[in-house]
Amino acid sequence: MALFVHLTPAANTVRLRRSGVRAAGRGHGGERGVYCFPMLPCYTLTHQWLRELAHDDDHRRFVAVHIRLDDAQPVTVGHHATRPRWVTAREAVRVVRELPDPHGWEVFVPRTVTVREIHRVRGVARGVGPHTTDAGDPRECPCRVRIAEPVLL
Repeated sequence: MALFVHLTPAANTVRLRRSGVRAAGRGHGGERGVYCFPMLPCYTLTHQWLRELAHDDDHRRFVAVHIRLDDAQPVTVGHHATRPRWVTAREAVRVVRELPDPHGWEVFVPRTVTVREIHRVRGVARGVGPHTTDAGDPRECPCRVRIAEPVLL
């Protein structure tokens, strides 16, 4: 089972418990689905999209929804500025893990994520996201982020 993270406003936690993650986003082909990102060893890289999501609405609190998808689940993977390609969930994790710099990459699940596929819902640290540094390898995680307590479903 492939593990992904989907970021959503904390106000959605009640709905998550009832009906899962609604297919609200529009993919490159116009289909509805859920944007997510593979869980990586680096907290900052895994939650990189938080900075972009919170940029427009700084007073919102966000949670990270950890999603377990079947390895054979068809998804798209690609950089947000390019046309994605269709792969399995397992292949999407492999593709992102092997990138020298995964900033800006995303995975799109072309359907609603069910309640049974939600592994955990956790709070996320404010201000998490990519920073431009001269630290060397972009895959190295220089952060020392304290992870918030889990939000119980």
